[in-house]
Amino acid sequence: MSYIKFENINKYYNEQHVLKDLNLTIEKGSFVTLLGPSGCGKSTLLRCLAGLESISSGSMFLDDEDITFKNPRQRNIGMIFQQYSLFPTMTVYQNISFGLRMKKEKKETINKLVKEALSLVQLEGSEKKFPSQLSGGEQQRVALARCIVTKPKVLLLDEPFSAIDAKLRKSLQIRIKEIHRELNMTCVFVTHDQEEAMIMSDVIHLMHNGVIEQSGKPAQIYSNPKNAYVASFIGSYNIMAKEDMMKSFNYEAASEKVAIRPEMIDISEEEPQYSSEDIFAKAKISDNILQGNIVRYFVDIKGLKIKVDLLFNNSKLLQNNQDIYLKINKDNIITF
Repeated sequence: MSYIKFENINKYYNEQHVLKDLNLTIEKGSFVTLLGPSGCGKSTLLRCLAGLESISSGSMFLDDEDITFKNPRQRNIGMIFQQYSLFPTMTVYQNISFGLRMKKEKKETINKLVKEALSLVQLEGSEKKFPSQLSGGEQQRVALARCIVTKPKVLLLDEPFSAIDAKLRKSLQIRIKEIHRELNMTCVFVTHDQEEAMIMSDVIHLMHNGVIEQSGKPAQIYSNPKNAYVASFIGSYNIMAKEDMMKSFNYEAASEKVAIRPEMIDISEEEPQYSSEDIFAKAKISDNILQGNIVRYFVDIKGLKIKVDLLFNNSKLLQNNQDIYLKINKDNIITF
C-alpha cells in the first residue's frame, strides 16, 4: 500500500512548466531519493509535498489522506533545508524543543523527547550551546533533531549536505541512514549527487525536465539504465553512437546508441586473445586521473574519446600517449 502518492502533478511558474503530469508512489518506512540536475523539479516536488508550494493541478495523498490543499502545519511533515535555519538566539535545547513547545507539550515530555533526540544525533551535552558555537555538521544535526523530535509522518531532506565538507558529509550520510532504520521513518531526500543517492537510497527516482526518467533500486538503475540520459547521469557510462562503434570497434550495434560502464572495459599492453564474445580496439592513453583507489584513464580510439576505470596499482600505472588494447565483453554493451 502506497504511503505517499502523487497523482498527475503539474506545476507552473508563469509560463514555465516545472512538473509535468508526474505520478509517483512511496512506500512507508522507505528512504527515497529524488535525484537530478539543478532545475529538474526535484526540490519543487519536495516543497509541494511539504505544503510550501501549491501545485497547479493534480492530487497528493499521505497515509490515504488527501493533503493537496492542507496547510503545512496540518500535514505532520518535517523538513530539513540546505540552510540549517536554526534560531541564533536560542540554545540547542530551545531550538530542538521549539516544535514541542508550540504544541504545548508538558515540560517532562519535552525534556524526555529532547534528550532522546540529542542521543540519536550524538550531541549529548550540547543543550546549552548556541548555534554560533557549533560546527556546520553539528548545526545540521541540531536541525535533524528538531525535525525528528516531533515524530513527523515523513522527513524531507532538501540537499542538506551541500554546505558541508566531504569527510563530514559521509559521516552524516551514515548517521541519517542509521536514524532512518532505528525510527523506521519515511524519508524523502533530494540531491544532485549520484554517489550520495547510491549510498543512501532504498529507491531512486531520477528526474529530468519535470518528469521521472527512471525509478528503481540503486543497483537496478546503475546496471540497467533505460535510456542515454539515465546512463549519462548514473555511473559515468560511455555513451556511443552506432557509427562510432562500427568505426572504432568494427561492431554493429543493435541500437542507435549504446552505453558501456568504464569499469567493464579491459586494458592490456599486449594484444589480447581474440574471442567471438568480445570486441577489441587498439587505442592510446590520452590522460588519467587518480580517484582514490580507482584510476580513470581517458582513451583515444581513432578520435573517439572514452573512459576506462581500473583499480589503482602504482607499479602498473599506464602512461599518457602509451599504445594499449581494449577488450569489451558484448554482454556488457547496453542498448536502448
